[in-house]
Amino acid sequence: MKLLKTTITTVLLLLLAQAGFAQPSNIEIDVPLRFDHYYDYSQVVEAVKALHEAHPKMTDTEVIGESEEGRDIWSLTINNPNTGKPLTKPGVYVDGNIHGNEIQATEVNLYLMNYLLTNYGSNKKVTNMVDRNVFYFVPSINVDGRYHFFNDPNTPSSNRGLRIPKDDDRDGLFDEDFPEDLNGDGSINRMRKKDPFGKWKTDPKDPRIMVRTEPGEMGEWTILGQEGIDNDGDGRVNEDSEGYVDPNRNWGSSWAPPYVQRGAGNYPYSGNVTKAVTEFMMERPNIIMVFAFHNTGGMFLRGPGTKEEGPLNPQDVNVYDLLGKNAEKIVPDYRYLISWKDLYSTYGDFTEFTYNQVGAFSFVGELFMSEQETYKAHDEKESGDNESSAFSESTKQKRERLQFNDHVVQGSLYNEWKTYDHPKYGEVEIGGWAKMSSRLPHPFMLQNLVHRNASAVMYAAAQTPEVSMEIFDTEKVDNNLHKVRVRVVNHNAIPTMTYHSVKNKLFPKDRLKVSGNDIKVIAGGEITNLYRDQVRYKDHKPEIQFFRVPGNEAVEYEFLVEGDGRVNVEYKSRKAGKCSQQTSL
Repeated sequence: MKLLKTTITTVLLLLLAQAGFAQPSNIEIDVPLRFDHYYDYSQVVEAVKALHEAHPKMTDTEVIGESEEGRDIWSLTINNPNTGKPLTKPGVYVDGNIHGNEIQATEVNLYLMNYLLTNYGSNKKVTNMVDRNVFYFVPSINVDGRYHFFNDPNTPSSNRGLRIPKDDDRDGLFDEDFPEDLNGDGSINRMRKKDPFGKWKTDPKDPRIMVRTEPGEMGEWTILGQEGIDNDGDGRVNEDSEGYVDPNRNWGSSWAPPYVQRGAGNYPYSGNVTKAVTEFMMERPNIIMVFAFHNTGGMFLRGPGTKEEGPLNPQDVNVYDLLGKNAEKIVPDYRYLISWKDLYSTYGDFTEFTYNQVGAFSFVGELFMSEQETYKAHDEKESGDNESSAFSESTKQKRERLQFNDHVVQGSLYNEWKTYDHPKYGEVEIGGWAKMSSRLPHPFMLQNLVHRNASAVMYAAAQTPEVSMEIFDTEKVDNNLHKVRVRVVNHNAIPTMTYHSVKNKLFPKDRLKVSGNDIKVIAGGEITNLYRDQVRYKDHKPEIQFFRVPGNEAVEYEFLVEGDGRVNVEYKSRKAGKCSQQTSL
C-alpha cells in the first residue's frame, strides 16, 4: 500500500521524552497510522486529514464545533457511497477523550478508523461491515483538555474538565491557583515532608512507597498534596485550577445540578463540546450503536446510570448481554458491568443521553488496567495484604508496578523523590508517578489495547440490523381481491429499534407501506399465526403498518388488495435503512 505522508511541523513535547515516551520531534503522519506512541492534538487533526486524503471516496471530515478555547473538534465519517448514503444505513458512533487526561481513548478511535480503511477490500468481514454500516468518529471530544495534557505539567488524573472558568475557592478570582511543576520534570507529583507526627511511614520493602501508620505508632511523613505553591495568598495550595465542568456530567438526560452531581455545570449542554456533539448526533438519527471510550478500569459499562431510572427492559438487556459478554471475551480481564450498580451513580452522562434520547445501544469502554503492569512469575499469587479495586491498588501492587517501572520500562514512569526548598513548607520531597503513567499504558502495550477494544466495536458493528424483505405469497381471493403476504427479516442480533425507544415513543417505528396506481388496500395487519391464517388487522389506514423487527427474527404482514396492476411494498426504518419490492396482480 502506498503511504501518504503529511509532515507536522509542530515539535513534540520535551515532556514526552522526559516521561520515557520519546519519539521524533518532527514526526510524519503515515497511513497506515502508527500505534507505538501517542498523538497530540495537532497530530490527531493531521491524522484525520491524512486518512481522508488517503481514502477520499470512503471518508468525509467535518469540524463539528469549537472548544471553549477555540480549537476545532473534528469528526471523520466512513461510508461506502456505492452501497448507499450514510443516513440509509445503521450508524455506529465512536468517540473518546471526553476527559482531557484520557488520551488513549483517542488512540482507539484512530486505530479503528485506520483499521477499517486499510483493510477494506482485503478483509471480508471488514468489507461487509463497512458496506452495511456508516461509522461516525469524534476521536477527541475534549480538545482543549488533550492539548493541555500534552503541553502542560499534569498528574495522570488532572486536566479532565472543560476550560470554563470557575471560582472554586469563592474569592472572586477564577482559575488563579494551578499546581506548579516546581522541579521541572514535566509532571505534577506529590509533596511530602519529614514529620514524626505524620500519618505515614516508609514501606519497609520499597522506600518510594508510603503506608499508613498503625494506631499508637509514630509517623515519618506528612503528605502535603500536589506539587505547587499558594498563588493567591489565601493559605491554600492548588485549590483553584482550571474551571471544573465535567463534560461527561453535562448532558440533558438525568442531569442534576452541581450540589447533587459534581461537575454538572450550571445547566445541561453548557459546554461547547457537549452542544457540538449533541447537534452532530441529532443530525444523524440512524445511529444505533455507541461506544464512548475512557481510560481506566478495564470495563464495558452500560446503563442505567442511577438506580432511580429503574432497570432496563429485558429485551434491551438481552442485546446488551450479548454484546457485553462477548466484549469481555475479546478484551481479557475486562468486565461487563452496570454503571450505578457495579460502580457508582452518575447524573447527566453521555451514554444515558445516547440511550434515552438518541435511541442507541450504548457502552462506555474504560480502558487500561494498571495491574497489567506485571513483574512476577506465572505461578506467583496475590497475597491479601489489602484489597484493591478498579481505582485503587494494594501495597503489593504498588511494589510490583515500581518493579515493572524499574525493569520493564527502564524507570520511565516514575519520578524519584527529590529534595526541594518550598517557600511555604521549607524542605520537602517531591516525587511520584509521571503524568504519562498509571492511567495510560506504556506505548509498547498500546497496540494490544487499541486492537482488542476496536475489535469489541467491530463485533457490535457486525450485529447491527440487516433487514431484507420479500413478498412471499400472493393469492387470488375473489374476482378483484388478492391476498398479499410480506415478510421482513432481521438477519442480525441488534433489533431495528431499542425497546426503550418504542416504549417512550422516541421516534416513529419502522414502516411498511403498500401502494399502487390501480389498487386499494382493503385490510392489512400482522400475521400472528401463519399456519392457522390468524391475522391481527389494523383498523385505520391498513396500507401502512408500524412495527419493530427484533434481532434474528422476522415479522409477517398480510394485506387484502382490491384491483389489478402493480403493487409496491416499501419498508423504511430510521435505524435500519429501507428496501422495497414489487409484484403484479
